[in-house]
This record gives sequence, structure tokens and C-alpha cells, in this order.
Amino acid sequence: MPFQKVQSEKLASAVVRQIEQLILRGILRPGERLPAERELSERMGVSRPSLREALSELQEAGLLVARAGAGVYVAEVLGSAFSPALVRLFATHDDAVYDALDFRRDVEGLAADRAARHGSETDLAVIDAAMNKLEAAPPAEAVALDAEFHMAIIEASNNVVLLHMMRSMYDLLEGGVFYNRQVVFARCGERDLLLDQHRAINAALQARDGAAARAAIEAHLDYIAAAYRDQKRAEANEEISQRRLRHDIAR
Repeated sequence: MPFQKVQSEKLASAVVRQIEQLILRGILRPGERLPAERELSERMGVSRPSLREALSELQEAGLLVARAGAGVYVAEVLGSAFSPALVRLFATHDDAVYDALDFRRDVEGLAADRAARHGSETDLAVIDAAMNKLEAAPPAEAVALDAEFHMAIIEASNNVVLLHMMRSMYDLLEGGVFYNRQVVFARCGERDLLLDQHRAINAALQARDGAAARAAIEAHLDYIAAAYRDQKRAEANEEISQRRLRHDIAR
């Protein structure tokens, strides 16, 4: 017979499973420092030896890293989503920008639809709070808060694969791999227009209208793509104008 005696789970194993879930669900983020050993053992209600055993197992699995004199951190596991060679290609080819925006359009539209239909009331409250912060923020902080708003939607989709994939994407965006978001946002026209686009996304989500949320996401990212094309066209025209000016001066 395939049955075996039921054995109580070791405390260390329970700690491992809980921390794995926190990482998997995106609650503990790459690079985040865990509380000190004493505090963490008290929070989790386990002895320090059991905690040490669990942390050691998680380090061996590559999910945590210990830094001498600094503590234990969540490993930068997202770095493996795109190889360094592929990141360099992304950074040097304009075609990758449009592909990235198309990818975001499709995936974030799906995430918005899922969030509207399946997100909890707490999920929607987090999105609404992110929208409020974006509306109140000065222009210098708008880009970072825009990313926070979009990631709140991704998180509300409650799909861990989609979550980690898009966190990788936003890490590359934040690093300017695809395009300089600060420059693009500055050239996108009136700030109120971008805010209106985000308000439309949020309103559809709060109404739990998945189709409208997806359409609002798509319209927003179509606008960003058009703004990027306008920016590149303006840069090319300016280069021609500068060359013409240098030529006229030299004559």
C-alpha cells in the first residue's frame, strides 16, 4: 500500500515554506533585508536554531544571501530573467523598445482584466492608493510612482509567473535599458493627460470592468509608444538641423 505514517512537520521546514511563499508572491522582494535573527524568530514563533536551519536551507537554494556584518537578504533572483547579453542587445536596438511596449500592452492588459475580475478588495485599495500618490506627486517623482501604480495592477492579477516576469521588465525600464522614461514622460505633453489615462485605468478597475481596464491600459501604452516615436523623430530632425547649421557657418 502507498500510505505512510503521518509525521509532524519540522519547524525549520515550516519556516522554509513560509519564506518561499513570501518570495513567490512578491511580498518579500529581491534585495530586501530580513529582520534580525532574534526579531524574526520571535515573529515566526520558532527557536533560533530552527530559524538558522531554515535560513541555511534557503541560502543553499539560492533564494537568500548572507552578507557579512549586514544580515540576510532576498537574493536578486530576478536577474536571471534576462541574460546580460540579451540586456545589451535590448539597450542597443530601437526595435526592442517597440517590442517591449507591445509586450507590456498585451501582458498588462491581461493583468488589468484579471485584477478587475479576480482581485480582492484589498488589491483594488492598493491600486487606488497608488493612484492617489501619483496624482499628488511632484513631476520629479511621477515616473517612479507611475511604475508603482502599474506594478500594483500586476500584483492584483495574483499570478506569480506574471508578477516576476513584469518585475524583471520594470527593472530594465528603471535602468533605462529600453528608453529613458523620464525623457519620454517629459515630452508626453500635459501631465494632466497622462493622469487622465491613469484615472481611466483605475476607474475601470474599481468598477471591476475587465474589458474597460484592458482597453484603458492599451490606450495608455499606445500613447507612450507614439510619444517615443515623436521623440526619436524630433531627435533625428534636430541632428539634421545641427549639421545644416554647422555647414552654413563653415561656408
